[in-house]
Amino acid sequence: MILEERPDGAGAGEESPRLQIQCGQLQSRRAQIHQQIDKELQMRTGAENLYRATSNNRVRETVALELSYVNSNLQLLKEELEELSGGVDPGRHGSEAVTVPMIPLGLKETKELDWSTPLKELISVHFGEDGASYEAEIRELEALRQAMRTPSRNESGLELLTAYYNQLCFLDARFLTPARSLGLFFHWYDSLTGVPAQQRALAFEKGSVLFNIGALHTQIGARQDRSCTEGARRAMEAFQRAAGAFSLLRENFSHAPSPDMSAASLCALEQLMMAQAQECVFEGLSPPASMAPQDCLAQLRLAQEAAQVAAEYRLVHRTMAQPPVHDYVPVSWTALVHVKAEYFRSLAHYHVAMALCDGSPTEGELPTHEQVFLQPPTSSKPRGPVLPQELEERRQLGKAHLKRAILGQEEALRLHALCRVLREVDLLRAVISQTLQRSLAKYAELDREDDFCEAAEAPDIQPKTHQKPEARMPRLSQGKGPDIFHRLGPLSVFSAKNRWRLVGPVHLTRGEGGFGLTLRGDSPVLIAAVIPGSQAAAAGLKEGDYIVSVNGQPCRWWRHAEVVTELKAAGEAGASLQVVSLLPSSRLPSLGDRRPVLLGPRGLLRSQREHGCKTPASTWASPRPLLNWSRKAQQGKTGGCPQPCAPVKPAPPSSLKHPGWP
Repeated sequence: MILEERPDGAGAGEESPRLQIQCGQLQSRRAQIHQQIDKELQMRTGAENLYRATSNNRVRETVALELSYVNSNLQLLKEELEELSGGVDPGRHGSEAVTVPMIPLGLKETKELDWSTPLKELISVHFGEDGASYEAEIRELEALRQAMRTPSRNESGLELLTAYYNQLCFLDARFLTPARSLGLFFHWYDSLTGVPAQQRALAFEKGSVLFNIGALHTQIGARQDRSCTEGARRAMEAFQRAAGAFSLLRENFSHAPSPDMSAASLCALEQLMMAQAQECVFEGLSPPASMAPQDCLAQLRLAQEAAQVAAEYRLVHRTMAQPPVHDYVPVSWTALVHVKAEYFRSLAHYHVAMALCDGSPTEGELPTHEQVFLQPPTSSKPRGPVLPQELEERRQLGKAHLKRAILGQEEALRLHALCRVLREVDLLRAVISQTLQRSLAKYAELDREDDFCEAAEAPDIQPKTHQKPEARMPRLSQGKGPDIFHRLGPLSVFSAKNRWRLVGPVHLTRGEGGFGLTLRGDSPVLIAAVIPGSQAAAAGLKEGDYIVSVNGQPCRWWRHAEVVTELKAAGEAGASLQVVSLLPSSRLPSLGDRRPVLLGPRGLLRSQREHGCKTPASTWASPRPLLNWSRKAQQGKTGGCPQPCAPVKPAPPSSLKHPGWP
């Protein structure tokens, strides 16, 4: 773009001071937010210490209330900081349309964690390797956990959380046994109350990360521009993914130590996300610029869609108003859900009034009473078609629906004014007030001075939707990468649930009949058979051993053909092999064990399904496990829910042999 030269000599440089001022203001605001965050963190640390130290119930209740207040402030400050860093103006999406605000969830926060000592000790003791040689892998794991504590509010943040979640699945499969835990305490703060909770179970860490995946989906959905069809679709999908994450957590974990992960809270959050997804369906059908008031059938469809949204929010409000959810959920959430239920019910009557007064349906387009309307509470007989053909009757019935719409919108404004937090949300009040003004203007247009007939009671609208959103599982596979500790070997063999003995190096020479062994499988290659009296038997190799080194080269991840090629190249001089022999386990987990599920992108990890290994249980910090694998989900759930993996029958030995081998 070429700037015009102005007479006073001003040009592009005129904008530079203004940009510098704006950048300076943003930087100053960021510094203020960081100072406020530091102050809130100090207050939370003091309150947390008092909460842990006191045994007085009244003091604990007071401190819990203070923690909830501090937690809310921290979430608001971090969201504002994210918006400033991303250049997003909160409340504006680049569109002139005004939409009803949504409810996003704050992320659970956690403390720093030192993986180094327990992992090095476990690698040295159980795996027989130098734990210090895995310093790079441990630093990578710690860096990943540190990064996922403050993810960006977009798809990159989701990928970061799912990447760490999948690494936890690998850690669970490799390092945990029924008799051994990592010995770490995982500290997490409740998302709803801010109360701290800690556990030694790795399942608590995985469950908290899965909760944050769902919470981040809610924030992404709330930030979408829902004034356009595509934005409403993206927001709906985000809320569906959030509902899927909470459903997965509720069905597979029990006895959670924090209120936000309890079954009752997760059920309420799942219902809330589905109601917000249903609201996005309604918004996607009603772009303001393209709605023609004369389209009678379109107005009636919108009326039923709005009634469906109102029904969903009434269900959510009933759930939130009952204990124990009532004690955890913020009061402003319950108030906003109640306001939305009244607002969308009034909106349904408004669209019916528009269909009656401005629409001109044909005889075949008149819907019946059962199709669109519910029976009025004072009526005992069906009235037949409820869209009268006479213009005056249509006007009277339209006035009745407008009257109910106005009353509902005024009630929504009254409920909005009762909540102190909602009073500060000007956008919500603007949406309701704008709709109320349209209803009043239409009612004044229909009202006449000589109209002395009292309007009949308007019937309720039958909820109906053309698209019922369903919970969708989060994309846990999008952040799946290689196991950070893959150098230890394949999980099918080299995990803490197995015990083995390292043999070798063994020098194996070729005899008249070859080496005298049969190989099978990949990663690692298995010695399927050893001929008695052969060179392999003389070297001490046994059936069932796994080859882990050939001529000094680690081959735990080699394929069958690679090991065969290396042995062929050895010639008459022979080869140096190192193998591991699996030892009988001291205790095998029974089928009745209640154990944390190993959640992966499709339930269990692929390597576990392939090798038929079972998920080991964790060692809990208390006698009663607080976060367990649910039997109910194990027995009655399929599809997106994890299922125990059945043992896989071994395949027949491979026929690929070295020339001369039996």
